Amino acid sequence: MRRILAVDDDKDILEIIKYILEDSGYEVETLTEGKSLFDCIKQHEPDLILLDIMLGNLDGRELCKALKNQQETKNIPVILISASHNPGVLTQAGSPDDFIAKPFDIDVLLNSISRQLRSAA
Repeated sequence: MRRILAVDDDKDILEIIKYILEDSGYEVETLTEGKSLFDCIKQHEPDLILLDIMLGNLDGRELCKALKNQQETKNIPVILISASHNPGVLTQAGSPDDFIAKPFDIDVLLNSISRQLRSAA
């Protein structure tokens, strides 16, 4: 079973994401803040990370950049999610593998996850 780590400071959104993904056959861990992201990755070894850009006082783009710059995590696909619909977000976002705007369509989310997991395999 493929493991996904969803990181968002909005617990309601995390509950929805977890429900959708578990219903689609994924094992899901959630995290409401970015401070312990790397510890959570070591513990759960996700196959993919859904990462919100706005995490309280942390910037998901910077966390994405840190993930992509570390040998241990650089190959984990990262999909940034955000209420920002700024088309330039990807160019300033620390090299995510994909970007999904909130509110997101369930099919768009599932298709992006499936595509990234296939690419990483």
